[in-house]
Amino acid sequence: MKVTALVVAKAPVPGLAKTRLAKTLGIDAAADIAAAALLDTLDAVSAADFETIVVAVTGDLEKASRREELEAALASYTVVRQRGEGFAERLVHAHFDAAGDPVFQIGMDTPQVSAELLDLSARKLTEPGQSVLGMAEDGGWWALGIPDPALAQGLLDVPMSHPDTGANTLAALRASGARVASLPVLRDVDHEDDVHAVAELCAPASRFRAAALRYADKPVHDA
Repeated sequence: MKVTALVVAKAPVPGLAKTRLAKTLGIDAAADIAAAALLDTLDAVSAADFETIVVAVTGDLEKASRREELEAALASYTVVRQRGEGFAERLVHAHFDAAGDPVFQIGMDTPQVSAELLDLSARKLTEPGQSVLGMAEDGGWWALGIPDPALAQGLLDVPMSHPDTGANTLAALRASGARVASLPVLRDVDHEDDVHAVAELCAPASRFRAAALRYADKPVHDA
């Protein structure tokens, strides 16, 4: 499949990663859960049928939870540093850095994604002029696929991490002339309740599920 996967990631450094989750589980647990989510996401992306995989990283990986495992995983991919003032600007630069084929962007907050879901979602980008957007339950979005990095410029006018970020992103894409197909709505991980809910959707042997069992107060039901 002539599509580039772009994984946008933040180094899971204790005290800096998943700060909302850290308020209830602590900074070390939050960082470890974030690292597990990133590693599971990378596994799913690797198992999917992407032509190229680019990982755009911000933060200090030397201080990250599961540093050695992350370094070993990232050695298989093209890794670029995120650049820009705010998150939206960093996303725009990342799309230009990854450009070549159509780009399918995913973050690290939906470790329940499978290679099959990614293939079905990204394959839509092989249709001429097609873009895709996967909304998150909290009003954001978990995936964005565009055939031309210029379409990402519309993100500069979208406030990030707001309840209407997904709706505003869709409006910005359409205002730029994009033809946008919707992907399944997924729940991403921001709070402790999200950890339990998402872990139950992950494979039994996933790192994220194991981390949820390790730290969470509520039980994760067996699959």
